[in-house]
Amino acid sequence: MDGDTGVTAVNIPEGTGYFASDSDLPFLAPDFTKISEDDYIPAFEQGMAIQKAEVQAIIDNPAAPTFDNTIVALEKSGRMLGRVGRVFFAVSGSNTTDRLDEINTEISPRLSAHGDSITLNPELFARVKAVYDNRAAMSMTPEDATLLENTYDSMVHAGALLTDAQVERVKEINTELSTLTTEFGQTARAAMSEQPLIVDTREELAGLSDSDIKAAADLATEKGYPGKFAIALQNTTQQPLLPSLENRATREKLFKLSYNRADGTTDIDTRMLIARIAELRAEKAAIFGEDDWASYTMYDRMAKTPDTALDFMGQMVPALAATQRREAALLNEMIEAEGGDFDVQPWDWYRYANKVKAERYELDEDAVMEYFQLDKVLEDGIFYMAEKLYGLTFERRTDLPVYHPDVWTYTVFDADGSELGLFYFDPFQRPSKRGGAWMSNFVDQSYLWGTKPVIYNVLNIPKAPAGEPQLVSFDWVNTAFHEFGHALHGFFADQKYESLSGTATARDFVEYPSQVHEMWATYPSVLSNYAKHYQTGETIPAELIDKIEAAAQFNQGYDFGEVVTAALLDMKWAALSPAEAAALDTPAKVDAFERQSLTELGLEIDLVPPRYRSTYFNHIFSSPAGYSAGYYSYLWTEMLDRDSRKWFLDNGGLTRANGDHYRKTVLSRGGTMDYFKMFENFAGRQPDVTPMLQARGLLAGGDEAVDSEVADDGPAEVGDSGQ
Repeated sequence: MDGDTGVTAVNIPEGTGYFASDSDLPFLAPDFTKISEDDYIPAFEQGMAIQKAEVQAIIDNPAAPTFDNTIVALEKSGRMLGRVGRVFFAVSGSNTTDRLDEINTEISPRLSAHGDSITLNPELFARVKAVYDNRAAMSMTPEDATLLENTYDSMVHAGALLTDAQVERVKEINTELSTLTTEFGQTARAAMSEQPLIVDTREELAGLSDSDIKAAADLATEKGYPGKFAIALQNTTQQPLLPSLENRATREKLFKLSYNRADGTTDIDTRMLIARIAELRAEKAAIFGEDDWASYTMYDRMAKTPDTALDFMGQMVPALAATQRREAALLNEMIEAEGGDFDVQPWDWYRYANKVKAERYELDEDAVMEYFQLDKVLEDGIFYMAEKLYGLTFERRTDLPVYHPDVWTYTVFDADGSELGLFYFDPFQRPSKRGGAWMSNFVDQSYLWGTKPVIYNVLNIPKAPAGEPQLVSFDWVNTAFHEFGHALHGFFADQKYESLSGTATARDFVEYPSQVHEMWATYPSVLSNYAKHYQTGETIPAELIDKIEAAAQFNQGYDFGEVVTAALLDMKWAALSPAEAAALDTPAKVDAFERQSLTELGLEIDLVPPRYRSTYFNHIFSSPAGYSAGYYSYLWTEMLDRDSRKWFLDNGGLTRANGDHYRKTVLSRGGTMDYFKMFENFAGRQPDVTPMLQARGLLAGGDEAVDSEVADDGPAEVGDSGQ
């Protein structure tokens, strides 16, 4: 018998190979020198077999069900599977190969079926339910109680209370969704990485820097077009080089290549994948008696219901639409003043918005970049912020294996000098990496296992040519602070159980701690420590920062509008009934549904298209659940973020006292308590949407036009960075 759980430890297979046991490196970090692509499938298979046996041992235990021998035993199962999964999905997302893609395609539906074999096991559920039904008579810590409730709720949500026939259909749906969403993610990445814009002449790239043009020439050669130039697509609809391109025809080609990605314009097309995913999700929701996928999937969110999220966003639309029209008029004035005979289009928007910014705020984006050198942003900016707020220190190390030579590693030390964890930083764009920016763990913090966090941040910064300084845009500076906010949420985890640890929170809460850390990117004492001119060493002038912050409220019609539009489009897909989804049986009908959905929003969607069109909207279609019916989370958590920024500034800003308070009330709590209560413990009240609307320029300071308090029953008539 296992002394901790009472589980009979017989007939549990022994694993073999690298993933069979914990790594012998510091913090149990993965040893990439000992891992080959051929290791993954056997390790996945062994990991699933071991966990299946562990679960069977729980079921076969002759002792009456208890918290330890059932709930904790289930929590402890699957260690080998967790080890291989964390490494495989990290590497396949950041540095994939054809073979890794093949493995992903093969293993994803098998993992889905394996998960179903546990969550939908009626004998296991009977034991879980017995413990759950006896919870009032049990003595548990708050974290124990949360684990019990989450275990029970997740099994019910998976289908534990369904009929046998319904369970079998849910299993079939889950397997098919896993296959389809994996295919979607790989196809969308191919549409981005394999189809760059090819141009014939240097003149077509007028306005780009010499280094950008050299990179375009190198990429064209790599892609089989020597003597030409290639611009790689990046994650979102808008492309970062559009504002610099002087040639309007080139701008239009680049934008349309991005906008038409995977929509059948080329031989890559995800439209019928999307339709089938939506149909399966709607069918699954109906099996559970829910009206739609959004109602089904939002059960554990902070916002709780689709109506809460839609009301929150809908209240922003009138002011946002007016802002879009007003800003478009300003851009058309600039175009006319320069002698143009056209109205602004999406491929023109940022070019002329930057011109208006430069004129109105005298802000030169290229000049701003000269103050942001990547290593200083990280070590003298982000790490400095973490030291001042939380007392952390960092030590660069070169002795640990990494999955790509561009990855940097650091040991993180807590305020008392003890080792807190290990940090991997993977900053640069490459064809083998999916778009965007993200954080995750190689190792989760857990007192049950005595493990400390091993965390990685992944970005997609265009890499400077060899020998040139690695400068980054202010947007990438913000994103780096954002992703490290996620890392801090993981490093400060203080939980017994992995499944509640660190960033294991609701989808519409997890972005909040990351967003609030963006505020320190322009905080004077932080900024003056890292924003140094790469040639002169001069600290960025205060007046330039004032201009950046003043300009931040301009162009919200686009910056904010594309995120709101994407979030509302996501909810449209998630609101389909089974019959409505099944009716989208041709690519043309998918196009028509998307178009109608966007038009109904009342925003200027022809000028400000969504941040992601459906055909490459990885957040909502590249995993069985992901951010589906959840992209609104970036807006919801921005509300929490902006209100928290106000709290920090009202209470003295960048101080250890404030950092320690935020760590104690939010960053260390994981998923162990009600999120409204967590925020109240931090701020002393419920969240207020007013600071967000003011920051976005949608509400003047002191304007009482909205009822702005958000309580735990949802917003009261109210209503991106690296999203």
